[in-house]
Amino acid sequence: MTYAQAALLGAIQGLTEFLPVSSSAHLALAPRFFNFPDPGLTVDVALHLGTLLAVLVYYRKVWLNLEARTIALLALATLPAVVAGLLLERAAEDLFRDPSRIAVCLIAFSGVMLWADRRGEAALGKWREAGPRAVLLVGCAQALALMPGVSRSGATMSAALLLGLGRGEAAELSFLMATPIVAGAAILKLRHLGAADLTGPFWLGLAVSAVVGFAAVGAFIRFLPKGGLKPYAAYRVALGLAALLLLAR
Repeated sequence: MTYAQAALLGAIQGLTEFLPVSSSAHLALAPRFFNFPDPGLTVDVALHLGTLLAVLVYYRKVWLNLEARTIALLALATLPAVVAGLLLERAAEDLFRDPSRIAVCLIAFSGVMLWADRRGEAALGKWREAGPRAVLLVGCAQALALMPGVSRSGATMSAALLLGLGRGEAAELSFLMATPIVAGAAILKLRHLGAADLTGPFWLGLAVSAVVGFAAVGAFIRFLPKGGLKPYAAYRVALGLAALLLLAR
């Protein structure tokens, strides 16, 4: 992995991890679009550690001031994704990463996002006031993101909007829910790395994904209340069609 490739993938990861466009789809398709080998486990760990750092720093005050009930709600919300990840880890790494399936998921789930955005346009509910049932349902939606192309933030925000949460509240819940999932996945993969893997491209990818990820969270939070999910749904369709055309060549 070269420095340029690490920087490119770091920027892609940082920009797409928190936007409802599926970072896993982008990382799986990027080597095909830019014609370089799959970066492998080492770079994947670096990129996820970077975005984990970004969301921890951005929401540091929120995390420090969470009450016991809201921490319990977040723990409940992450449970379905943890169970699904443990049961379907091998399928997620192999079967679900097929480029044609990724393209179909990108396009198909755009319709779900548009439906949820339309239904939740005037919603004003707050996630801290939601009951365990609602938060658990959002957590079940997060588990769908094991399939690249679905998007963790797209699935969770769509579910939250359909359950009556406001756009800003849906985004905050989505990002807070992502924190323990991204941390757990990175730690599990980190155990497979040695000191020799911690090269310059590793640290560059981590740094770029952290900086870009931090900026992306802030921009998305500011844009979402007025812009909604429509632009992201349109982009997903375009990317999915581009991937299908690339595969057909």
